[in-house]
Amino acid sequence: MKSPLDILDWSTLDAATREAVLRRPVQRDAAGVLERARSIVADVRARGDEALREYTARLDGVHLESFGVSDAEFAAAEAALTPVQRAALERAIDTITRFHELQTLPPLRLETAPGVVCERMTVALESVGLYVPAGTAPLPSTALMLAVPARIAGCPVRVMCTPPRPDGSADPAVLVAARLCGVRKVFKVGGAQAVAAMAYGTASVPKVVKIFGPGNAWVTAAKQIVAQDADGAAQDLPAGPSEVLVIADESARPAFVAADLLAQAEHSVDAQVVLVTISRKVAEACVAEVARQLAALPRREIASQAIAESRVIIVPTIAAAMEVSNRYAPEHLILQVTHPRELLLQVQNAGSVFLGAWTPETMGDYCSGTNHVLPTYGHARAYSGLSVFDFVKRITVQELTADGLRNLGPTARTLAQLESLDAHANAVTIRLDALAQAGNA
Repeated sequence: MKSPLDILDWSTLDAATREAVLRRPVQRDAAGVLERARSIVADVRARGDEALREYTARLDGVHLESFGVSDAEFAAAEAALTPVQRAALERAIDTITRFHELQTLPPLRLETAPGVVCERMTVALESVGLYVPAGTAPLPSTALMLAVPARIAGCPVRVMCTPPRPDGSADPAVLVAARLCGVRKVFKVGGAQAVAAMAYGTASVPKVVKIFGPGNAWVTAAKQIVAQDADGAAQDLPAGPSEVLVIADESARPAFVAADLLAQAEHSVDAQVVLVTISRKVAEACVAEVARQLAALPRREIASQAIAESRVIIVPTIAAAMEVSNRYAPEHLILQVTHPRELLLQVQNAGSVFLGAWTPETMGDYCSGTNHVLPTYGHARAYSGLSVFDFVKRITVQELTADGLRNLGPTARTLAQLESLDAHANAVTIRLDALAQAGNA
């Protein structure tokens, strides 16, 4: 039987091959997806609910007259969950809330010079759109990860969109998660059409100023399109196919490593998993474990396609492993080494880090408290994972007294003159002259 993962020796690879090894799978027909998403966005913008009905019938196979989730549907969703399932959602909300509440920023106020006071205040975004995927599997955990920080930030309008199931209903766990987090406006709309509806508004779906949440290639393309339009809606961060990189030394348990790799591989066929290890013995044992565990997975067809685009890399040292990881900039970084915390200061590029044998990435996906909406495809080099900060604006304020302007105004005037911006300089000069005349009166 052919190994499900290729084992590569990093030290034998030239620069071009190393670059190729760390390259993500090329998105299939990326240009075509972007153009078709652009067409959907334009159509929904022009025709509103009528277009939504057509796309929902064509793409989801459901004919809906009304998109909003009714009180009766919320009640049915509550009845569909067991007490254990509801308790798990409530427990996750508690841990996510506790961690995200620490992310709020107190107002800042500082006298930067005599008579010159600068401040910064935080204002919640007035309306936000929360997209919860439900493609190959519903994701109530994403509802929690979006709705909890939106609630903590104090966003007054919170709109959620999620694709309908074949029977025309929304996933019950997603609805219960939304209700537990205080989201009352949920719409059964998915894909690029949902993004367009939230960005421009329809008769049913309110317009929002920013859209949050992961999705497939269509959703990602639509978010990029509306974010480039001044009349559209901003997007949270570049979040595409899921990925994980595991660094393992001789102490790593192959069964644990394989389980973590497959946990990401089962997300979608375009997910990618990478193992970097200093031990060929560990590499071979992990590959064998992946094959063994893969055979028993219900989603093995999806996971197998993702594994085919994945890598096992042998490096000479842990330092080299960290270099590979920072170069790859993974969404999730798992440190399965003897002393994982000692490596933390060497982490430069990663969406979220998981330390040690007892910290599976699954915990971050659901209930440890951190957010699972993270930058992918190498965007962890410049972007952070979702937080309360993404749901607010930080507005600066300044106030000068007359003495403050006398003290600092000449500096501003000199800098304005240095840039040949005479009107800028005059806005200071005219006030300084008025103060001088008042002083001489």
